Amino acid sequence: MTTALSLLNDTFGYPAFRGRQAEIIDHVAGGGDALVLMPTGGGKSLCYQIPALLRAGTAIVVSPLIALMQDQVAALIEAGVRAAFLNSTLPSDRASAIERGFTRGDYDLLYVAPERLMTPRFMQLLEEAAAQGRLALFAIDEAHCVSQWGHDFRPEYLQLSALPERFPQVPRIALTATADEVTRGEIVANLHLEGARIFIASFDRPNIRYQIVEKANARAQLLTFLRAEHDGDAGIVYCLSRRKVEETAAFLAEAGIRALPYHAGMEARNRARNQEAFLREDGVVMVATIAFGMGIDKPDVRFVAHLDLPKSIEGYYQETGRAGRDGLPADAWMAYGLADVVQQRRMIDESEADERHKRVSAAKLDALLGLCETTACRRVRLLAYFGEESGPCGNCDTCLDPPQTWDGTEAVRKALSCVYRTGQRFGAGHVIDVLMGKDGERMRQWRHDKLSTFGIGADISEKEWRGIFRQMAALGLLAVDHAHGALHLTDASRPVLKGEQSVALRRQQEKKKAPRPRSRRIDAEFGADEHALWEKLRAWRSETAKTHGVPAYVVLHDATLLELVRERPRTTEELRHISGIGAHKLESYGEALLELLTVA
Repeated sequence: MTTALSLLNDTFGYPAFRGRQAEIIDHVAGGGDALVLMPTGGGKSLCYQIPALLRAGTAIVVSPLIALMQDQVAALIEAGVRAAFLNSTLPSDRASAIERGFTRGDYDLLYVAPERLMTPRFMQLLEEAAAQGRLALFAIDEAHCVSQWGHDFRPEYLQLSALPERFPQVPRIALTATADEVTRGEIVANLHLEGARIFIASFDRPNIRYQIVEKANARAQLLTFLRAEHDGDAGIVYCLSRRKVEETAAFLAEAGIRALPYHAGMEARNRARNQEAFLREDGVVMVATIAFGMGIDKPDVRFVAHLDLPKSIEGYYQETGRAGRDGLPADAWMAYGLADVVQQRRMIDESEADERHKRVSAAKLDALLGLCETTACRRVRLLAYFGEESGPCGNCDTCLDPPQTWDGTEAVRKALSCVYRTGQRFGAGHVIDVLMGKDGERMRQWRHDKLSTFGIGADISEKEWRGIFRQMAALGLLAVDHAHGALHLTDASRPVLKGEQSVALRRQQEKKKAPRPRSRRIDAEFGADEHALWEKLRAWRSETAKTHGVPAYVVLHDATLLELVRERPRTTEELRHISGIGAHKLESYGEALLELLTVA
């Protein structure tokens, strides 16, 4: 008798369920509706793929992105599962053939774009299948796309609310990796999942190390980070603007890193070619706007770096969550400065959104700034945002190198007074010059060398003042007139100026000559023999993937190769117990793998 566990073992090659997977699968396979919140890399796909194989008929998987569909279908076929996809990339004759195959019951899972699903033609096919008992379930992936407050809102997702009315007997499972309480409520309401069980897995990704650095020369800092810790690794670098994407990709390429740009303004063919290279080749760094990433199923992304501040903790969490989907060590690195705070606040103020939306956006930004400026464990702060309690993680920069704090009340009062006395008409650079008592033509022109605040901050370095102003902006003590870039006081600054409130600040640490960081590459601690076998396995996987026309990770994940190197199985039976090698892959690749392992 086929069971969920036997499918997990034999088809997908994994020894045991993780977290709440078994509970979710049992509920959906039994005909129940579900909303699943589970972090990227937590095994969401199995929560609908296994019920699809347990129930009669075909499971319809609604997915918003072409790349995700193609990769997941390729991975299922490699595992011996009957799967196909329907989207705009298919010629009409191929799409018609797949529709006929669906009518015949040729597929266990059929991935469909939401706009195609809701066409009259496809709805007719679904109704015919439902009448014959051939619809196993509906899986709605990336369900946060239905939320109008979300960062990936897709209007076509709202049409999916029609499914329970037209197919009341077919269970539905909606899945997402990122949803705060407001977004969860919207998903339930807009998809009519009021009767569904809600499963919330831990949002923790313990394999990801979080690091946020003070921005100085961001590109140089990024290059240092990559060379020291991720030389030759695949990763994603996020930038806010298309121009910055192009310039950063060119900078990294000149430094010898295989970096490619990706943004919505590129010619579609070049954008698709770069995405294909990232997915199918080893060690490619994609420099991109947030147009890139949702649905990218590449498990061996070893780092995600931000050169600009995201808009919210949800955005940051989802973007950094694209690192380390295979459970192996990965990094989330970000360079952050005062200009980032100013830029994001300006974008909110100048947006065409209504006042309520602006208030929500500002609150989300403030939560992210709190994460950036915290002196406590970053992971504790991150998880608390999603309503999850935790203790210090020992795997973020504030745990590994705890920042010092100091009573910055006096310095902040000096800075606020100086902003006020200069007429709230100048940016941070000029105000800092006044505080430090710097002489010059501009200072004399405005007679700021005669102010009582001139030189009162000379005992603090310019770098420290920049950090103080960044933290003041993050704490909401200063705002920016976006038309002229001038700083001005906020209501929150009054109790500080009146001496009614103290301000604790992070100390700007002078960087000592630190030892070279240990590489975070997963093969960094291999001996010579292990490294040789690792490279042989990667080369074999690369050739096999090219032959099959799929990305390398569809053949075998890095985590599986790592286990092969460590365990050195010598027989088919031993190979069967390697995680990620199911019955179909054992039959397809067992002989070749054993030959490589025996020679090694």
